[in-house]
Amino acid sequence: MDETDFWELIDASRDAADGDPEEQADSLVERLLALDPEQVLDFARHFEARYNRAYRWDLWGAAWVLLDGASDDAFDFFRCWLIGQGREVFEGALHDPDALADLLDDFDEDADGDAEDLGYAADEAYEQLTGTVAPDLGVPPAPAEPEGTPVDFEDDEALAERYPRLWYRFRE
Repeated sequence: MDETDFWELIDASRDAADGDPEEQADSLVERLLALDPEQVLDFARHFEARYNRAYRWDLWGAAWVLLDGASDDAFDFFRCWLIGQGREVFEGALHDPDALADLLDDFDEDADGDAEDLGYAADEAYEQLTGTVAPDLGVPPAPAEPEGTPVDFEDDEALAERYPRLWYRFRE
């Protein structure tokens, strides 16, 4: 499975779910079940690599603004959700987290930003296909600490300065 195939599965599952993260995870599992187990593991490797790439302070700050706070777990689930938004949104956010203000059509902090189940879709599909737990993917783990410069999440003024478009659109 190449990167294009990976993103096509993400996009198709999101479109089928009308953007609902839980339904997207179910749709993704259904699509993965149509593949052979090795392709499911390839998908999982692509997902895990992107999930780890997004372990950055600047993205955590953007999640904090969007969600009006983001614990460790909430940021983990946000990264799954971010991948689920597709290549353009994901890569755009990595390039400039504040660009999420322009990349997102709408955002409801109660319904969006949390797609924990997307992170388990490949594991679930692999287990259904093989009856066994997925093996280690061989993907280097995320660093112990997020990459980049830490953000003071409790300083609204600093957040507004660092993420002016997100702050203006989602907090004012």
